[in-house]
Amino acid sequence: MSLFLIAALPFLGALLPGLLIRAGRDACAIVTGSVTLLALIGLGVNAPAVLRGEIVTARIDWIPGLGLNANFFLDGLGLLFAGMILGIGLLVIIYARYYLSRNDAMGRFYTFLLLFQGAMVGIVLSDNVLMLLVFWELTSLSSFLLIGYWNHLPEGRQGARMALAVTGAGGLALIGGMLMLGNIVGSYDLSVILESKDVIQSSPLYLPALILILLGCFTKSAQFPFHFWLPHAMAAPTPVSAYLHSATMVKAGLFLMARMWPVLSGTEAWFYIVATTGLITMVVGAVIALFKDDLKGLLAFSTVSHLGLITMLLGFGTPIAAVAAVFHIINHATFKAALFMTAGIIDHGAHTRDIKRLGGLRTLMPVTFVIATVASLSMAGIPPLNGFLSKEMMLEEAAHTVWAGSHWLLPVLACLGALFSAAYSFRYISHVFLGPKREDYPATPHDPGIGMWIAPGLLVVLAILIGLFPKTIVGTLVAIASGSVIGGDLPYYSLKLWHGVNPALIMSGIAVAGGLVLLWLHGSLDKLWNALPRPEAKRIFDIVISGLTTLARFFTERTHNGSFARYAAIFFVFVFGLGYYAYQSGTMVAADRTMLDASPVAIAGWVCLIVSTLCVVTFHRNRLLALVLIGVTGLIVSMSFNYLSAPDLALTQISVEAVTIILLLLALNLMPKETPVELRSGRKLRDAVLSIGGGLGVGALIYAMMMRDLVQPSISEFHIANSYSGGGGTNVVNVILVDFRGFDTFGEIIVLGIAAIVIYALTESILSTGIRGQLLNRKPDFPIAGDAHPMMMVVATRVMMPIALMVAAYIFFRGHNLPGGGFIAGLIAAIALIMQYMASGFSWASARQRFPYHGIIGAGVLVAALTGMGAWLNEMPFLTSAFSYVYLPGLHKFELATAALFDLGVFLAVFGAVLLALESLSRYAWQPDDATEHAMDINPARDTAVVEEGK
Repeated sequence: MSLFLIAALPFLGALLPGLLIRAGRDACAIVTGSVTLLALIGLGVNAPAVLRGEIVTARIDWIPGLGLNANFFLDGLGLLFAGMILGIGLLVIIYARYYLSRNDAMGRFYTFLLLFQGAMVGIVLSDNVLMLLVFWELTSLSSFLLIGYWNHLPEGRQGARMALAVTGAGGLALIGGMLMLGNIVGSYDLSVILESKDVIQSSPLYLPALILILLGCFTKSAQFPFHFWLPHAMAAPTPVSAYLHSATMVKAGLFLMARMWPVLSGTEAWFYIVATTGLITMVVGAVIALFKDDLKGLLAFSTVSHLGLITMLLGFGTPIAAVAAVFHIINHATFKAALFMTAGIIDHGAHTRDIKRLGGLRTLMPVTFVIATVASLSMAGIPPLNGFLSKEMMLEEAAHTVWAGSHWLLPVLACLGALFSAAYSFRYISHVFLGPKREDYPATPHDPGIGMWIAPGLLVVLAILIGLFPKTIVGTLVAIASGSVIGGDLPYYSLKLWHGVNPALIMSGIAVAGGLVLLWLHGSLDKLWNALPRPEAKRIFDIVISGLTTLARFFTERTHNGSFARYAAIFFVFVFGLGYYAYQSGTMVAADRTMLDASPVAIAGWVCLIVSTLCVVTFHRNRLLALVLIGVTGLIVSMSFNYLSAPDLALTQISVEAVTIILLLLALNLMPKETPVELRSGRKLRDAVLSIGGGLGVGALIYAMMMRDLVQPSISEFHIANSYSGGGGTNVVNVILVDFRGFDTFGEIIVLGIAAIVIYALTESILSTGIRGQLLNRKPDFPIAGDAHPMMMVVATRVMMPIALMVAAYIFFRGHNLPGGGFIAGLIAAIALIMQYMASGFSWASARQRFPYHGIIGAGVLVAALTGMGAWLNEMPFLTSAFSYVYLPGLHKFELATAALFDLGVFLAVFGAVLLALESLSRYAWQPDDATEHAMDINPARDTAVVEEGK
């Protein structure tokens, strides 16, 4: 199975759970599990090649000019992480089916889960750092939705916001670091970067890039001091915690550190930053976990500690430490996912996660007791379980690592972290399951059905098997994944249970014994811990966010206060500053262009343009008159375009002008009839200076750009030379829009659609709150003409509409070779329908024009996107058009071009966006209040009857 399909399956599958919610909870779970299983099977199909040492690749050129290509590759490290993401994801899907109550929106949960799963798979398979960054940010967004899934809980919303803020900030740092690496190497392909160690580490940008990348990794993997978001994310449902915080989200940072290990490690900066951060995180997380009374809180800080352990191993920079890190990634995923699930089972059965309200559950929940005990002992590092093997490898490496000249500091601190890890693991068993039964459980504890314990049961069985037969079960996977991390020959290591008596075994024994002592002394230590003053991470976070919000509000109030004059002033000053800097620091290219004589027609047009513009300034207080004059200005500009041999621009300008005038007419309903009189002469002088200076400055810039000789050949020459041969069209402007610069056009229709939907949302919000009447610029006793919809205009628009639609179709089909195209055709078609609103009123038109404008916008964007993706079938970059000619009887040579499909998407998006925006504003502006409705005496049925009679 192609890597593209493996990466795309979760995203495609995310569309299904919401559609199948009516089919029942089982249907949602089965479909979601089937999608994950299918992706897992696809991974398994490619696994044999990877295990043989091969690298499976797939490549699609997306935007080659920017280095953004949809490249994927699967090596040992990618296979390990993708297998964990999909394998544990499948178990979580099964577990969630029985964990979530009937009141929880199952379809929404599985949709969010698949979106997150797809983002994680994209991270581990990406061979392009820009694509990796896109998926990285998607994990932050989708995890926000999962953590805040129970959005009725304040702690759920707060935890989601905190996780998004911390990981999002780290993502920004990561973007900077990755862009630096791409700039150093000259390529954004990860496979090229991984072969450029010497180039990167000899660059002066190495240290800044390293720090930025590590900030991204540390925030995602909850390393100190960014660890505080992870415990607050425990407000999420337990299946989310089991998935995000054992094998996926928090492992994304570890994955990236492991992926970049071949080129970033081996320096003192790497060792001291990464190893020290990991060591501190391991010890701090373990100490805090011991004193947590919430089951998920204990597991959250234990996760922080183990993530620190893995980070420390990667920071050591030795091949053996890298192998140990890979091995512990596997082991931690197995026992930690199982423990989170058992915490959910206990909460589900006893209705509490408070350890102080639990105890004695071993006889009430025997199955859960066995699963939790095995997983906890593995987390404590007790043989013969898998946690013991990787913990011993960690202690062995710590015992032989020198930090800042000290031979004993790292071993002591590592042993201390392992000691606290054993202590909180023993506490999980002792204080929850052992001891006498209580009489005051919030609910009667009981083991769940097999649906809830089958997933953690399988994981602890795997933990036992790996502990007993490590080389047989995961030996090959560890070797191939470690080889990908090291990027060279593997060192000698041994995956087996007994290595004899050595320093690591002694340290492990000390840790276990010390853990038992801490468990025995826990009551006294807990009182001491509660008496100690400790900084509250959430409080510090809230103070920082509050300060940033205050600063942002201060800046916004002084720069974005609704004053258009201030906006213009800031813009002009900034642009002039840039222009002055360019003038002083650059060289001017002498102008040597032949001047053309201006015809009397052109002079007359320019004079009319100046006069109309001056009239707008003079009569600006009368907004309706100013609007008419603006329309005149737009018409003159359109005529100028046509005079200067730019018919496409002329058609576009005229169409946009018509739509814009209608839009502004509707907006004027929310504004005073006249602009307040400005009495201060100082402000008038300031505005005059800005206006004149801005106009002269922009005019001078345009003149300089048009008159200067080009140092390099103009891109226009390329477009003209290749329009027909490369794009299959003789209309160069249209070919530029749908082919040469098709990606720009694609982005523009997305922005246009978003703008229309925002207008719709704002008007819906205002209408639903009942404040519309306070904003409309009319009173209840506003006099309205009785002839609201003149018959002449009604009949005329009925006749004109099919003609206008035919013109729109004609403009659309001719666009590739003659002036026209999808954008202009969409505007014309929208105007044809807008005329119905103008002639017959909103009520009559909206009752008959039930177009799904949102759907039309989405369909347009989808058609354009699918057309662009179709180029991949021909192994060409996104949106590369293809064309051919066929010969039909009577038509002779007939052209077929994929650009026409893209233009159709543009047509639909423009048509839907314009109508959605104008319909929303017209409904907002003209929907009558009770008194106004009575005055207008609107009766759609009567109006229809009159029209029919008139026919």
